[in-house]
Amino acid sequence: QVRLVESGGGLVQAGGSLTLSCAGSGDTFTGYAMAWFRQAPGKEREFVAFIPWSLGDTYYADSLKGRVTISRDHAKNMAYLQMNSLQPEYTAVYYCAARSWTGSTLDTDYKYWGQGTQVTVSS
Repeated sequence: QVRLVESGGGLVQAGGSLTLSCAGSGDTFTGYAMAWFRQAPGKEREFVAFIPWSLGDTYYADSLKGRVTISRDHAKNMAYLQMNSLQPEYTAVYYCAARSWTGSTLDTDYKYWGQGTQVTVSS
């Protein structure tokens, strides 16, 4: 069983930055790809970024390229999402997710999910 816990969300002014963290525990994460998704009020959950186990070929949603950076630390079983130049439309609950081997942009492909962390960007 894999457990994911997000942290680092909060209230930030437009133009500010945040780094979200995702702590993994339970079974080994060897071979797992990690991803971030978000869900804004009244909207469907959408893909943000994923990073494969190999640490290469990170992938971002087109609308977020250059504004967010995904990374992970194998030794700590952690994944991160650095977000810069935040805008009010970034307000959402951010979730981390894990799946075996390759990353995916589809939330239905991910087996493990955290509970989410709220990010609110004020104008």
